[in-house]
Amino acid sequence: MSVDIIIKHACKKYGDTTIIPDLNLSIKKGEFFTLLGPSGCGKTTLLRMIAGFNSIEGGDFYFGDKRINDLDPSKRNIGMVFQNYAIFPHLSVRKNVEFGLKNRKLEKAEIKTRAEKFLKLMQMDALANRMPERLSGGQQQRVALARALCIEPDVLLMDEPLSNLDAKLRVEMRAVIREIQRNVGITTVYVTHDQEEAMAVSDRIAVMNAGKIQHIGTPKNIYQRPANLFVSTFIGRSNIIEGDLSVENGNSYFKLKNGNKVQMNNVQKKYQSSQPVVASVRPEEFLLCDDKKQGQIKGIVKDSVFLGLNTHYFVKLETGEEIEIIQESTISSIIPSGAEIALRLNAEKVNLFTEDGESNILEGVCNDNIA
Repeated sequence: MSVDIIIKHACKKYGDTTIIPDLNLSIKKGEFFTLLGPSGCGKTTLLRMIAGFNSIEGGDFYFGDKRINDLDPSKRNIGMVFQNYAIFPHLSVRKNVEFGLKNRKLEKAEIKTRAEKFLKLMQMDALANRMPERLSGGQQQRVALARALCIEPDVLLMDEPLSNLDAKLRVEMRAVIREIQRNVGITTVYVTHDQEEAMAVSDRIAVMNAGKIQHIGTPKNIYQRPANLFVSTFIGRSNIIEGDLSVENGNSYFKLKNGNKVQMNNVQKKYQSSQPVVASVRPEEFLLCDDKKQGQIKGIVKDSVFLGLNTHYFVKLETGEEIEIIQESTISSIIPSGAEIALRLNAEKVNLFTEDGESNILEGVCNDNIA
């Protein structure tokens, strides 16, 4: 049975150092929820507080209506999957999966039935009698996931479960994890620093920095309309362009340093006044102009990287900024280094932030953060 998770005013300290000052979070029943952020931002600390492995210096943690602050980890009915798999090397695949069930003293027939179910779900039934030393990293992670799910926990907690796998296996296993989670319907809290991984598996993501949640939303919302400049630069690649917001005859414009203006039709009313702003422009949001007269800003190509479908160009703008742009690769040729190009901004997709980077001034920001 899955539950929702409610966290109110969580506080975590190590001595005089505060890791999480005051955090509020609501995770829906059956949701795949990811804590995403750079190393040291507090995401694993928060996960371990939910699990009961870390002390709680302040706030309240709930599974449904039950406050769990003082509940022993073994009584929280959680499944845990670790970065290093943590499967028992002296036990076979089957015995690893059965381990939690035997600890709960279930009947032998029930243990066998449940273990078989999750071994098949993980496509590990053919390897049930194999020892861990004869398994690949991906297979060991499947065993760890089967063991965690076999006890039918209320909540599944996963701490960087794919970081020890190679790139191809990571892609394969994140698809497996997402499919299994959907089939089982269990509330899942997933920790990663890998933004692509988070985007691929999550229903919603909480982007964290310095113990605080910056933005909670769907992968689409967070990527397209990040709440602040930190989120914009952490999720995907972003080029930072400084300029000014100007309002003329009721219309808002992003004014570049070269004097050219880009009309912005979606600035929130409360921000529609002249002020310095910062634009976040993703590499694919620069449009290459065949006719240089149509360009809003010029630049010189410094280098390029061909990556098959797309080619990445590194460009120095006439205003001094160095940016990266992505263009679909062509059969004919790659733009040579030293070439002058003209660019336009895709105004519909570009994001504008206040000068301090704290707020996105455009409409369409969906942030579920309740802090």
